[in-house]
Amino acid sequence: MADNIRTTPLRLRPSEHRTILFIGDLLMAVASVFAAIETWGRYNISVEIAKQLAKGVPPGRAEQLAEQIVLIKVPFWFYLLPIIWMLLLVELYEPHVAGSSRKTMRGIAIAAFVGLAAYSLVFIIRQDPNSLPRIGVGGFLFFAALLTLVWRMIFIRMYKTTGLRRRILLIGAGKAGQTLVELYQSLGTRSFNIVGYIDDDDQKTGKTLQGLPVLGSSERLLDFIDVYHVSDLVVAINGEIQGATFQSILDAQEKGADVTRMPILYEEMTGRVPIQHLESDWIIRSFVDEVRVSGFYDLFKRLVDILGGITGMVILTVLFPFLALVVAVDSGFPVFYSQLRLGRGGSIFRIYKFRSMHQKPDDEIKLRATVENDPRVTRVGNFLRKSRLDELPQFWNVLRGDMSLVGPRAEIPELVGEYQRQIPFYRARLLVKPGLTGWAQINYGYVASVTETGVKLEYDLYYIKHRTISMDVQIILRTIGTVIRRTGR
Repeated sequence: MADNIRTTPLRLRPSEHRTILFIGDLLMAVASVFAAIETWGRYNISVEIAKQLAKGVPPGRAEQLAEQIVLIKVPFWFYLLPIIWMLLLVELYEPHVAGSSRKTMRGIAIAAFVGLAAYSLVFIIRQDPNSLPRIGVGGFLFFAALLTLVWRMIFIRMYKTTGLRRRILLIGAGKAGQTLVELYQSLGTRSFNIVGYIDDDDQKTGKTLQGLPVLGSSERLLDFIDVYHVSDLVVAINGEIQGATFQSILDAQEKGADVTRMPILYEEMTGRVPIQHLESDWIIRSFVDEVRVSGFYDLFKRLVDILGGITGMVILTVLFPFLALVVAVDSGFPVFYSQLRLGRGGSIFRIYKFRSMHQKPDDEIKLRATVENDPRVTRVGNFLRKSRLDELPQFWNVLRGDMSLVGPRAEIPELVGEYQRQIPFYRARLLVKPGLTGWAQINYGYVASVTETGVKLEYDLYYIKHRTISMDVQIILRTIGTVIRRTGR
């Protein structure tokens, strides 16, 4: 049987899912532009026909005149609406979101609402209906939401019924393998199926661990691949792999199975790096060799930081009188609070924030991390934190180069020293500049324990490893959405 392994159906990896979804969404958005232009024209023609009929012109003649009179002048920016629509859909490309009908409908509805709200704001400011056609933009948002929803529902149905989901077999039923299965069982929407484990420990064979069976040893790996139509093997073994097991994995790879490691699947499921399941050589490879990014990325990121810093300082200048007043009225002076933080490479710099806590001795504040519903936070401070307005002065740090718009949270030196003694690889987060917002900030809330701080570190290390221009843009857009919803960090 091992020599006659059947070729498995096409299985799409997360990057391939995102590519297909992106192409489909873009086609729907482009089609929506032309549908909106057609609707816009038909609406104007119907309005003109009504005017002609009101003048006593016969219906047939009124229609002819309307088609001759009405001429739609489509501004150039209208053809750029698909780009804006794609940016609004940025949260819908994660496998666990893309595979869920409920999350997809919610995401598209939010995108359409945010687009409509943004257009309404610009329309009110500009007050020029000729340059900002309501029918055209409204038609685009309607068609974009409708066509994207239809396309996404078709994709989800194909995804769930045509075998596009990968079938994964775990090599190793120890702590690493069971951690993956525990995470897998907690997922509401799954982008793959785990069929079970194999393990060379005979005492585990036949047992059920975390709800999945241990099928047997690596000697029968090729047979299991055939019987269970396995497309992917995930090596979940901490430490040295036995020679026979390693050879079985190579044989399976030659037969067409994709082989990956436990940390990679963990990252795919959680958007985090599994710090408790990593060895030092893996950290060296991932966070010394692989974290180097192109000079273009560094240049682009700095340019965006400068533009963002200038924009933020302008906003700070406009809002300062109001924010300073409410802080002073609520809890007195001073209005600002300053603190030393650690930057890239352990460099120390000073940040300023609008004060959001009751005035306490400095040592007490420095050595305690903020927790949810922290009693030290004032009433106004609670609003400032949720809306992130308290961090507006930090745009000065971004402009200076101490910080970036996107990166791990800048921490107090004393806390960094404490955490790095308790959490593996904690200091690795200092490989990049801290940020006003970041992957950890948008995915995880306040931390109240060392364990939760470790989880937040996993998000930070994931960002450091995978940071790209598109990821930075996604984080910024999601942060804006967070601020609008006032859910805070």
